[in-house]
Amino acid sequence: MISALIPVSEAVVDDDALHSIYAYPSMDRPYVRFNFISAADGAATTGGLSAGLGNDGDKRIFAVVRRLADVVLVGAGTVRAEGYEGPLVDEDAQSWRTGNGQEAHPAIALISGSLDLDPSGGFFANAPVRPLILTSRSAPADRRGALEAVADVVDCGEDTVDPSAVLTELGRRGLLKVLCEGGPSVLGAFQRSGAVDELCLSLSPLLAGGDGPRIAMGDGPGQPIPLRLASLLTEDSALYTLYRVRR
Repeated sequence: MISALIPVSEAVVDDDALHSIYAYPSMDRPYVRFNFISAADGAATTGGLSAGLGNDGDKRIFAVVRRLADVVLVGAGTVRAEGYEGPLVDEDAQSWRTGNGQEAHPAIALISGSLDLDPSGGFFANAPVRPLILTSRSAPADRRGALEAVADVVDCGEDTVDPSAVLTELGRRGLLKVLCEGGPSVLGAFQRSGAVDELCLSLSPLLAGGDGPRIAMGDGPGQPIPLRLASLLTEDSALYTLYRVRR
């Protein structure tokens, strides 16, 4: 059972309360929420995957934030590591979404500067909606041609994928509630571009050890971004934080 530490008015948190806590603000531009999990020692994975760090509470919140999003944005490396095959929301969530004026399934957008993706793989073969691939103009033409048969491929930068161009394209498509699920390189790039609005970070009560990555990676130190803690929930010694960027 999830309970709230902040706000204290939510002693026990049911699904309706989660929808209220994680509701997107009304915006006329793409609003970018990142969702990550890490161990207590800062590791973003265990055994090379993030899935082993979560518990039931984390899975409930994960399902809710997906349910609320217009688009799930993810890096190619995360897709290769985690799979992402088939529907990202279940039938109950799809019914809820259509009842609340959204498309039954959120759009799926994939960031890949190199287009190192298998067009015949399960991600594309089992996609519930036609994926959107956001790439660079310098991506190999042969890979581009093969992927255009299974996805919309859009240039968002010259040699690398520019987060600002990504958000411009998502906004053009009316996809304003953005849920980014990684990976660390994507968060690092968006952080350096000042394109992060929220961070949902689950803290797992584990010491994972090893040499796993942090939740954000990239070249250069970047500029620290101050955050405000908007919500803090807990279940079975795990903590679920919701931070908003101080503008």
